[in-house]
Amino acid sequence: MKALFDQYSVKASKMVTKSYSTSFYAGVRFLDPSIRDDIHAIYGFVRFADEIVDSFHGYEKRHLLEEFRRDTFIAIERGISLNPILNSFQFTVNKYEINHELIETFLQSMEMDLGDIEYDQSTYEKYILGSAEVVGLMCLKVFVYGNQEQYERLKPYAMKLGSAFQKINFLRDLKDDVGELGRLYFPNIGDEGLTPETKIAIEKEIEEEFREAYVGILLLPKSSRFGVYVSYVYYTKLLAKIKRKTIAELMDKRIRVPNNRKFILFFKSYMKNSMNLL
Repeated sequence: MKALFDQYSVKASKMVTKSYSTSFYAGVRFLDPSIRDDIHAIYGFVRFADEIVDSFHGYEKRHLLEEFRRDTFIAIERGISLNPILNSFQFTVNKYEINHELIETFLQSMEMDLGDIEYDQSTYEKYILGSAEVVGLMCLKVFVYGNQEQYERLKPYAMKLGSAFQKINFLRDLKDDVGELGRLYFPNIGDEGLTPETKIAIEKEIEEEFREAYVGILLLPKSSRFGVYVSYVYYTKLLAKIKRKTIAELMDKRIRVPNNRKFILFFKSYMKNSMNLL
């Protein structure tokens, strides 16, 4: 029965989330059950694309990514795919009428990772738009249950939050991005590399984006507000840790929030939400 296959597809996307990001998986659990599967579907899709460009060394990455792009849009058009991850993703895309341009923009950013790019301000902003902001917009379409008016109203805030998250990821992942993949996304970095002054400027950008994004979080429906807020709190703590580290320390070790600290953050967020303090 197709229903059984669809159930399996949803479980596959959920397992991808749980396997690749325990923090994101925990955040999804704070969303209303009615939208959790759809967010898992989006995460599974973007994770697979990201794995192609980041992990599949020794294979024809460009060919694999193009094949993935083709199969994605075929799945959306047909309303089915034998790839369980794409099957659950197409269901979410069609259910909420997610704009296909968001998907294409995301895939273009993944393609950028296949080239040797020295980022300037324009390409830096283009990459953040595709790799993070449009993913936030896909999720936003789910959060507002496809309501286009609400989507347009909250769109700028979602983009700010996605941008802030991605810039934190850039700083957190310096060791792997620079050391293993040979990538440095920040623009106009000279031969001296990332400097303490540049790092401080980036952190201030992130803080400003967080301030703007928080306004939008409070405007989200109750079904998604708490889950997004939990992710926001988690990333603000990551930023706080990053601010205390030198560039050398960031290059030496990936920054993490320990599990016991995550639990405390989640508990405090839960209590704040329960007392209607958000």
